[in-house]
Amino acid sequence: MSVTAQAATSSARVRLATVGTVLLGLFPLWFGLSYILAPESTAPSFGLPAWPHGDAAMFLITKGIRDVVSGLVPLALLLLGHRRASGWAMLVTALVPIGDATTILTHHGSALTAFTIHFATAAVMIAVAALVLTEHREAKN
Repeated sequence: MSVTAQAATSSARVRLATVGTVLLGLFPLWFGLSYILAPESTAPSFGLPAWPHGDAAMFLITKGIRDVVSGLVPLALLLLGHRRASGWAMLVTALVPIGDATTILTHHGSALTAFTIHFATAAVMIAVAALVLTEHREAKN
């Protein structure tokens, strides 16, 4: 492969990793805000069979805050130019949807939701994190 082709491939990988990081930051930010602003109407989409109502539903706001922070951390690191740290943050943060899916499955929730939303999100997060974490190695070769 020519040097020009290698540079184009590397540049495309960096762009893909950047777009993936931004989307993986914005999605939980949006979803978290929906839990904060309308917890009882958003909760059924999570995949569990039942949710608390009334005053007990305020617990859902903590889930929203967790999601907002999960989205902001990789975005903040990316904006500050710490791409590698952003990749590591995404990789670690992928444990959140894995935990969510596991919770759904162990509490007899929707297996379809656990796999198509939560485990799929974790897989995409891991893939984007891998792209970000291998950027420097790719550029050096």
